[in-house]
This record gives sequence, structure tokens and C-alpha cells, in this order.
Amino acid sequence: MIRKEDALQYHEQGRPGKIAIKPTKPVETARDLSLAYSPGVAEPCREIHEDQRKVGRYTARKNLVAVVTNGTAVLGLGNIGPYAAKPVMEGKAVLFKKYADIDVFDIELDAEDPERFIEIVSAMEPTFGGINLEDIKAPDCFHIEAALKERMNIPVFHDDQHGTAIISAAALINAAEIQEKNLGSLKVVCVGAGAAAISCMRLWMHFGVKREHILMVDREGVIRDGRDTGLDEHRQFFAQPADDPRDTLEKALMGADVLIGLAAGGLVSAEMVKTMGPKPIIFALANPDPEIPYEVAKAARPDAVIGTGRSDYPNQVNNVLGFPYIFRGALDVEATHINEEMKIAAAEALAKLAREPVPDDVRSAYGAEPIVFGPDYIIPKPVDGRSLSWVASAVAKAAIDSGVAHHPINIEDYRHSLERKLSPTRRVMWRITSAARKKPKRVVFPEGEEEKILRAASIVAAEKIAHPIIIGRPDVLNQMASEMGIDLHGVEVIDRTNLPHIDEYTDEYWRSRQRKGLTRARARAELMRSRTSYGMMMVRQGAAEGLLSGISSPYPTTIRPALKIIGVREGVRRAAGMYMVITPHDVKFLADTTINIDPDAETLAETAILSADLVRDLGIEPRVAMLSFSNFGDAPHPSSIKVSRATSAVKAARPDLTIDGEMQADVALVEEARKPYPFSALRKNANILIFPNLDSGNVAYKLLAATGRGTVIGPLVLGMNKPVNVLQQGASVDTIVHMTSITVTQAHRIDHVNRITVVP
Repeated sequence: MIRKEDALQYHEQGRPGKIAIKPTKPVETARDLSLAYSPGVAEPCREIHEDQRKVGRYTARKNLVAVVTNGTAVLGLGNIGPYAAKPVMEGKAVLFKKYADIDVFDIELDAEDPERFIEIVSAMEPTFGGINLEDIKAPDCFHIEAALKERMNIPVFHDDQHGTAIISAAALINAAEIQEKNLGSLKVVCVGAGAAAISCMRLWMHFGVKREHILMVDREGVIRDGRDTGLDEHRQFFAQPADDPRDTLEKALMGADVLIGLAAGGLVSAEMVKTMGPKPIIFALANPDPEIPYEVAKAARPDAVIGTGRSDYPNQVNNVLGFPYIFRGALDVEATHINEEMKIAAAEALAKLAREPVPDDVRSAYGAEPIVFGPDYIIPKPVDGRSLSWVASAVAKAAIDSGVAHHPINIEDYRHSLERKLSPTRRVMWRITSAARKKPKRVVFPEGEEEKILRAASIVAAEKIAHPIIIGRPDVLNQMASEMGIDLHGVEVIDRTNLPHIDEYTDEYWRSRQRKGLTRARARAELMRSRTSYGMMMVRQGAAEGLLSGISSPYPTTIRPALKIIGVREGVRRAAGMYMVITPHDVKFLADTTINIDPDAETLAETAILSADLVRDLGIEPRVAMLSFSNFGDAPHPSSIKVSRATSAVKAARPDLTIDGEMQADVALVEEARKPYPFSALRKNANILIFPNLDSGNVAYKLLAATGRGTVIGPLVLGMNKPVNVLQQGASVDTIVHMTSITVTQAHRIDHVNRITVVP
């Protein structure tokens, strides 16, 4: 429950309100000011004056939307005026920025007269790339939107109408499939006859709902011909014949397939919904109190698919799933309008997205409960970041196909760019994942009966990142997959109760360790007992090309058999561990963070080279800093001297690498801190940090993880004969998928090394 005092404090504390404007270019020096304003600003002015189309090149207009209201129909508050509407419009601005990185000016107009409103807004076209109309009473909103769309050459979108229509249409498509109903035969009762209701019904008709099957109900009952009150042209469109006996809400609901409420709380009773047809669909969308409470509807009709506008119940029909992404797609192709084709595309994209496996971060936001396409999940959750790429790309394509786009683009490339847009993790990992997809490898997951492993394996297979192999009991895995609603197509299962090649693996394991105290009986017992050790033998024998394990066991449980069974590759003295840390601004790699407690200079040098090679394989140019408490010899000590010797060794062995040290962390990461050392080889900030001992490396990555300053991926094991990586206990599904991509990339490097070292 949100208390009044909490809401007021939230809006008042610190800087009042919820939004601010910040510069996107430096304005620190006199030269910056001269470029930002006079005299430098004159140059883009001249360019735009010569060619108005360049306004999007030199200004923020292409990414700037106006959220405009006159405050005549605000939320459930009614006509509270433009001043009182401002908190809502600021909230809308926050959602645009949060979900689609669109900048917004909220504009509250003291203009109840529709014609005056139209004149003011249409005159603002030079400022904005799009107009989002909000909280304007009906029927004025219909006239205002139509007039502005006619006058303006940028997208104009009344979200109260079309946002709800798009989201509810997506929900209807999926609910009808679950309930095994045909859209063309649905008998619909719409409680409410305002802007949202009328727009919803019109869009539903595009998907096959028939007008003659729609009963629209307002305060006076079912809208029918001959009524002399409350019937403008928009409501009249849905009027039923005057002699239709279904003149009340109670009568209308008898035998109905669908109830959609867009009116007010408490209008529908349990007795009413009990009279609906079999397997009904109930969308009670009034907020905060639905037309019928969720619990009441569920108790009365357990066979129903139920949606509300609330976040505390399943199937929230929320406009935030629509407007940010619709505008994103429209702006990026410079659409002149948001037309019916674009709205239909948005609804279809949301409907399809709800049928996809749900990411771990979304599940975590809802208590880590299973979220599977079905009666309680017919529409994506508002926090699902995938909506950006799915909806915006669908809208952009529809704009191009329907001829309203000034800037056609490659949709597949655009979709990938959107996946990286708001998440630095996705941006970095997209490049790595793309490389993995070009040549997927067989990766074994010994902990197959862990739910997160099962989810990750299904994603890895579906996205063709790798060929996943999971070890577990087939009956258990199939039952888990069924309950979780995931598809194991493309996932190979090794039966842990009947391990193939066990004799062959036992003999090879015993042969490799028989002079280190291992008997054949103990070798077999270990492989039978430890799925991780068995998985390692699969990799050693070529049945798999990489392994990921450790989500349910301590780090040593995975790394020890890896060192015994896989071993380090030829020419490598010691394995090392590295973490990848992705911040909002860049990516850093930290080593050694997991294996070598007090490495000597040779081990430090080797760790630096191994780290740089992997980072380069991941498509990132390495810049290595060898860290210490000392800067270039200013505090001689055995520890700092060790780091200095390691730096010299790397420079001698690999002159191709950008590396320097010994240096303190701020010198490695802050350009200003390097100014006293103009001789430093680091011209840009380091992206690989090599720590002098395990204490410092382990503390550093855990501090970053604990403070939430970055997404931490790892530990990645460096220097192994075959790719073996260790999962952190409790790693998320996303992290497991990322680690799989990196494991495949490591396998690519081993293939490359083996090819160039083979002697004919």
C-alpha cells in the first residue's frame, strides 16, 4: 500500500519533481562554452537554415517528445487542471527515458478549448520529433488528435486511447488462444465508453472481432440506437439496434466470451460473471480498483483468464509496454505518423514475446516464481527489457512497409542495436554472442538438474550459441521442463544413472593419474559420483568442447578436477582466474581473482598475457595495467619490484601488447592521474587490471559486485588445455548464457592455436 505521506515525500525530497535536464556535451572550459553557444552555435544554425532536414543531425529534436495535456481527464482524478496534472506528465517523461531512452519535455497547457489547444501544439512542431497526448477528456481528445495528425508531419499519439488498445489487443490474442476461442466469434462486453474503450474496440476489430458482437456499456446501460443522451459519433458507431433486449450490463454479460472494463471499480459482481459463457476472458482494467476484484472474479470463474491494470496480480495490462517502444521505433525511422499498421505490429510483437521463455532478471523481479505462457501469463511483464527490441523494431518495420518512414533502415541490424541500447551488458555480450553463433561448440553442463542450468541450456540451444549437453536423470529433467514451460529441443541429455563411455573414461583417467596415487577403482568411483569429473572427461576425450559448472558447489569442487583432468595447456605454468566487470560506461577485466594466492613475477606476467589474449579474442583491444601500491618505482618494496619485473617480462615477450606498471589503480583508470607520467604506455584508460596477489584481486571484484557498480561475469579460467569455466554459486540464467558464449569463444581460440601449431 502506498501511503499519502510516502508519495508526497518521494516527489518533494531533494530536487522537487522527478526529472531534470543535463547537457550531453562538455561545458567545462571557455572553449566548450564558445562551441555550445556563441560564436560556435552559429555554424549548425546556418547548416539547418540551408537544409531543414539537418535539424536532427545537429540538435536533440529526433529524440525529443512532448508529453502534452490540458489536465481535463487525469488518471482517475478527472478534470484537475494543468498544474495538478504536471506530476503525472513528469512520471510519463520518466518512463519514456527509463524504458526507451527518449527525452521528454512535459507540457501542461491552460487550454480547455480544443481549437486553442490544437493551435498551440501544432506550432511546436519545430521543437519535437513526436507528440504524446495525455489525459484529455473525450470527445475532445478524438478531435484534437485527428486535427494534429492532419496538420503535423511528426507522430502524434494519444496514449490513453491507443496505448490501452494495443496492450489489451496483445492480451486478447493470447487469451483467446489459451481459451481455444476464435477472435471472429467472440461476444464482447465493454464496460465504459470513453476514449480508451472506443479505441480498444476499434483495434480489436482489426484483429477479427466483429462490431455486431460488441456491446458497449456506459452509465445509462448498453449503447443502442435511438438514445438521445451521451451518443457522439464515436459511441454511436457501436450502438446496437433499439429493440435489442440486452439493455443492461447484467443482460449483456449472459453468455458473453469477453468482459473488458475501462470504467470504474465495483461495477461488476460475481453473479454477473457466473452467467458468462464457458472459459471466459475478463479484463477488469480500472485502476486502482478493478470493475470486479481479481479474487472475486477468480473464485466465481476459475476457468477464466483474468487481467487487470494492477501490478500485484497476473496479466497486468500496462501502457508502459507500448508507448516508449512505439515512439522509439517511430522516431528512429523518422515516421510522419503512427498509423494503424504500426499499432497492429506493436500488439502482435507483444503477443509473440509473451510466448518466449522469460529471462531470469524478470523472474527475479517477481519473486523468482515460474513465469510460463498460460492463463496467468498472457502478456510480457512491464520490467521485461526485451520489449524495446521486439516492439520498436516491429513498429519501425511497419512504418517502412506502410510508406510513412523518411529514414528506412535494416531492421535486423536495428533490432540488435536496440538489444544493446539500454544495457551495457547486452552491448558487450552481443558482440561475443555473435562470434559464438558463427561456430557453436558442444558445451557440457554437469549440474543439469539445477533449474537455472536447465533454463540457460534451453536459451543457448534456441539462440544457437552452443550445442548444450546436460547431465541428469531424463525423467526428472522432462518433468522440470514441463513445469517450467521450457523447450528442451536441441538440448542433449546424458543420463546420470547410465553414463555412456564410463569404462573408456575410467581407463583414460586412471592412465593419466596412476602415478599420482589414483587407482582404477577410485577413478571409476569418482567419475560415477561426480558429474563434474565425468563432464571433464567428456571434454578431455572430445565428446564436448567446453564445460560450465559450479552453480551449486564451492569453487574448489570444480577447479580441482579441472586442473587434474584437463590441465593447463602446453607452455603455461599456472592457470589463473579472471572476472569481467561491465559498468554503465565500459568493461574491465580483473585477474587473478580466484587461483594464485601469492604469484611470483613469472606468474603475474603469464596472467597478463593470458588475460590479454582472451580479451582480444572477445573482440576488445586489450590495455593492461600491472597494479601495485607504487607508481613506477616511487616506493621500492619486494612486492612492487615483483610487479615491475612482471611488466618488463611481458613487454619483452609480447611487444604487441599495450601494457604498463607498476602503477596504482587510479593512475590506470583516470587520465588526469596519469598526467605526471607522460612516459606511460597507457594513452587510454586500462581495461585489464592485473593484481599483485589474490587478496587484492578477490577483494576488488567482490567490492564491485557488492556495491552494484557493475555486472560481474565469471570467473573465467585462463590457460587451460580446454575451455572450462566456473559459475558463481547462485549465478543468474543471463550470466550462465553469457559464460557459455565466452566458453565457446575460448574454444575458437584453441581451434586456432591447434591449427597453426600442427606440423604437416
